[in-house]
Amino acid sequence: MKKVEEPDMAGYYTYADYLTWEFEGYVELIRGKIYKMSPAPNTYHQRVVGSLYLPIAQFLKKHPCEVFLSPFDVRLPLPPHKIKNEQIDTVVQPDLCVVCDPAKIDQRGCLGAPGWIVEILSGSTSRKDLREKFDIYQNAGVKEYWVVHPTDHTLTVFLLNAAGKYESLQTQPFVKGDKVPVRTLPGLEIDLEEIFENCD
Repeated sequence: MKKVEEPDMAGYYTYADYLTWEFEGYVELIRGKIYKMSPAPNTYHQRVVGSLYLPIAQFLKKHPCEVFLSPFDVRLPLPPHKIKNEQIDTVVQPDLCVVCDPAKIDQRGCLGAPGWIVEILSGSTSRKDLREKFDIYQNAGVKEYWVVHPTDHTLTVFLLNAAGKYESLQTQPFVKGDKVPVRTLPGLEIDLEEIFENCD
């Protein structure tokens, strides 16, 4: 492995390059550009991830879909080019993702778009999650994208429409106390009172 102290932020890289690196901490690759992950998630972040994971995992016990927590590599072949695995230039680690196509799962993670992705915002990742990741998830065909703000106790849900563009489910974000249906997993509803109860 090639130890990389500081990435060349102006460089362009592919998944083949990504496999040779050994960073201090984790990185993501978005359209060939390296993004260092933020420092270890704070307590609110971890509580929200755990509170979301538990009802999803319980629901999926008798379901073909699987739920994964970060760090978990999701390689996204983005249009207009459907390129070979080694040439993929986008590798992300969503806080939580659900994959319903077993053909996309291998020993290195997920190759292709999960059906549902959840990102938990922090001060250092908000811009990336709301802009860069919004764009790549939309273009990759992620059907449902949830953006959770743990300190504001809010959730914004985006669904992919027939034109391949994200639409928001609501005019205002969901808030603590709301019960939110998961459109990609009919029958599953997330109670935000439970998700945010330890984030005060």
